[in-house]
Amino acid sequence: MTASTATRDRILDAALQLFGEHGFRGTSVAAIERAAGLTPGAGGLYHHFRTKEAVLTEALERHVGRLGALRDIRRLFAGVQDLEVELTLIARYVLAELEAEHDLVQVLVLESRQRPDLVGQTVERLVASSVTEFAAWLVQDWGAPAEQARATAALALASLFSHRLISPTVLSTEEFVTSWVATFGSALSAGSRSPL
Repeated sequence: MTASTATRDRILDAALQLFGEHGFRGTSVAAIERAAGLTPGAGGLYHHFRTKEAVLTEALERHVGRLGALRDIRRLFAGVQDLEVELTLIARYVLAELEAEHDLVQVLVLESRQRPDLVGQTVERLVASSVTEFAAWLVQDWGAPAEQARATAALALASLFSHRLISPTVLSTEEFVTSWVATFGSALSAGSRSPL
């Protein structure tokens, strides 16, 4: 890794954290430079990015790429063939990935109204691909009807995202995962063409 690449990475990491804490508008270029170890106000950020918005765009792209594994749900449990176990693995894995990408999630939540042109597209891409993969798993591995699978996948993923944002104060993660598995396991068992 070159010094220039390392500096870009520091800028992206610092910016995403600050954007998550203070919002895009509430974060100055000087604050990003300071947090990235550059001289605040000296314009070091502009040696690597044209604008503060370019920093946000690249930070979102990089971190959404890291969450790409959420879209490859089926690789988590090749050969398990137990719905409760597979749902438990999905819930724990998605929650762990969301925790690891806490700054990204905060930025997406904070900026979805302020910057729908940029953040909205990122959310749509991330959510749509995750729902599609989850629904495909339900159809192919568990025989769920396609229309039920898409709705179930959307509800299941939305509840995982919501738990990471607000529910830990209401339910522990262990309680949430147990309830989530029971709820979606029952829904899938009741609605499938073949016994799950």
